[in-house]
Amino acid sequence: MALPVVIYYLLFHYLPIYGAIIAFKDFSPLVGIAKSPWIGFTHFVDFFNGYYFWRILKNTVVISVNSLIFGFPAPIILALLLNELKWNPFKRVVQTMTYMPHFISLVVICGILKEFTTNTGIITQFLGIFGMRQESLLNMPGMFVPIYVISGIWQEIGWGSIIYLAALSGIDPELYEASSIDGAGRWKRLWHITLPGIVPTIIILFILRMGRMLSVGYEKIILLYNPAIYETADVVSSFVYRKGLLDQNFGYSTAVGIFNSIINLILLVLANEMSKKISKNSLW
Repeated sequence: MALPVVIYYLLFHYLPIYGAIIAFKDFSPLVGIAKSPWIGFTHFVDFFNGYYFWRILKNTVVISVNSLIFGFPAPIILALLLNELKWNPFKRVVQTMTYMPHFISLVVICGILKEFTTNTGIITQFLGIFGMRQESLLNMPGMFVPIYVISGIWQEIGWGSIIYLAALSGIDPELYEASSIDGAGRWKRLWHITLPGIVPTIIILFILRMGRMLSVGYEKIILLYNPAIYETADVVSSFVYRKGLLDQNFGYSTAVGIFNSIINLILLVLANEMSKKISKNSLW
């Protein structure tokens, strides 16, 4: 049963690592990877000294940090709220409504966002009540990060809460019964039983989240951004897409991708070590 999974990872995750050496070569598809001349760290130096380095790094960090601060706790809060619901029909309706956006195509989601944020869109019209000028929000650099983060929370909050609901179901009900007998209210049960019961799950998911801190998905970025808002919307992954597929500078884009992966690896290891020292929970 494990063989298909092993083959998948070998073919699509480990075998392509060989192609990463083009980051150190003047790669040409006509010549091939092996025969392309070595140029060392030239692509990395060009990237670090490039005009766009600090801009895309800053944008990636800003979007990632905002997604972490506002997006990471959202599924936890939803799971805790759903866990407190006693009327199962209403609970199932809420779960279904929050799960559904996850299964909608990202292209459709971005199309909806574009329609709702045009100068005549429903979101723009609503914000106009509070004095916002009536123009497309996706042409305003300062609005891109809020739109990206809030729409991401709306799309993934229900799906992300599933694993926390599973963790909550594993808490021994006798603990709640004993605490009720001792006079503990709902808030104290939440603070002293529920949250400690899911802390290991929260920590593991947080560590994994840190491991992809700078991996802001290029698909949604590319579907939403335009040259007018590159100053806040252009991130590492979208930069790699433009340099690699549009400009066909494969070696340079690979170098940028390797830099991004190294930073993610460092953040993953640091988060794991900090968690091990503070809470005794870790991936390894």
